[in-house]
Amino acid sequence: MWWSTLLIAIREIRRNAMRSSLTILGVVIGVAAVITMVTLGAGASSKITAEISSLGENLLIISPGRVQRGPGGTSSLGAPFTLRDVEALEREIGNVQAIAPYANKYVLAVSGSANRSTTLVGTENAYFVAANWTIERGRTFTDNELRGGRSVCIVGATVATDLFGSSDPIGQNVRIATVTCTIVALLASKGQSMGGSDQDDLIVMPLKTFQRRIAGDSNVGTLFVSARDSSVTEKVRADIEALLRQRRPPVGSKDDFQVTDLKEIASTVARTTGVLTAMLAAVAGISLLVGGIGIMNIMLVSVTERTREIGIRLAVGARGVEVMLQFLVEAVVLSCFGGLIGVILGLTGSAAAARFLDIPFAPDVRVIVVAFVFSAAVGVAFGFFPARKAAGLDPIDALRHE
Repeated sequence: MWWSTLLIAIREIRRNAMRSSLTILGVVIGVAAVITMVTLGAGASSKITAEISSLGENLLIISPGRVQRGPGGTSSLGAPFTLRDVEALEREIGNVQAIAPYANKYVLAVSGSANRSTTLVGTENAYFVAANWTIERGRTFTDNELRGGRSVCIVGATVATDLFGSSDPIGQNVRIATVTCTIVALLASKGQSMGGSDQDDLIVMPLKTFQRRIAGDSNVGTLFVSARDSSVTEKVRADIEALLRQRRPPVGSKDDFQVTDLKEIASTVARTTGVLTAMLAAVAGISLLVGGIGIMNIMLVSVTERTREIGIRLAVGARGVEVMLQFLVEAVVLSCFGGLIGVILGLTGSAAAARFLDIPFAPDVRVIVVAFVFSAAVGVAFGFFPARKAAGLDPIDALRHE
């Protein structure tokens, strides 16, 4: 009975192919939109998380001063850190993988006839560990270079390409302000950051060289602290805050420093992206309900058109439940066809959009299955009333219908 019922349903759908195609359009759009929105949302969240992780694993960024927001924008008030603060952190804070002082300045780098405006960073070797940098070729700074403030530097991929083209930058000289430094290493490329800036557009030199010959002071703008494990990040942060409150008494009720946990930022961004994706998917899901109403409408029309056929079937002995099953199967087949086409369009569209937006293609099998099952459920829900109406027709009245 089931097989013959399915064949009859497919025959009726093929007989009115254009009407059936328009009927399932709402289901197709709904399923495709839900899959596309969820897939793109997951891809965007994955990319943002990966970009934040590229800044450093279990990284805490400590900035001096307190944030003040006003008509002129956001500013940080407070005295900068010094190397004594770094030494105190190294001495007092446990469960730490690396602690790196960081100072920077926007400079013009010149090599021969080539030049580029870039960010000059003064730091120590711990910075490469804390900020998750990899040396592609060359070496890190030696102890003599760090302590003596030697004129050496390490360049990012963008600077190396702009200043030296395809030639090897290691061993070559680059002039920064009045300082000529020798390049000892090339950093592996990281690409763009979450904010769209080029992470490879930098030159790194020993902190003491930067302080003596570029900045002319002993200030440290930021501290990078990398915890040994994500499970101890909160404890490390609490210990840092306690120590810095002793060294930098609070101004009023606010600390004279800020500790930013990149893991918290990643978590916040992921939650925000998830909420937005869920809202968009819910809006797209409304199309499924619209599609269901379309299926119910066309099935009611079909019942009216086939009233005489229904009467003949009832008159020759068909039971009401068999007639109801016939129309219910037609509604479910329509919605399943729409769901299948919607899945194909959703995956194809999200793959193309992910490639265009440069985000990972991250389809979720659970979402695909749920969307398809929901489309079938829509057929059952909205096909039940027309099927019941068909089963409840009086055979004699149905046979009289013109």
